[in-house]
Amino acid sequence: MAGALQVSVISPEQVLYEGTATSVTAPAFDGELGILPLHAPLMTLLGTGTLRVESSEGLKRFHVAGGFLQVVDDTVRVVTEEASLVG
Repeated sequence: MAGALQVSVISPEQVLYEGTATSVTAPAFDGELGILPLHAPLMTLLGTGTLRVESSEGLKRFHVAGGFLQVVDDTVRVVTEEASLVG
């Protein structure tokens, strides 16, 4: 998929999501953060809230608490201390 992000959502218990997405919205420690393809490299601490992953299959929501998010070359890694699928 052209213009897509490769996304991984990982908690200590399991890999909750691994696939492509068109956008990611995450609760950073200091506010909400949106990621689209071609985003600049970034690393940030996560806060507590809803992580949203938009893909061709629809929207997936995860409740996350703590951890970090890294963006490099259209790859988004979310490593969180606590996560669960919402809905």
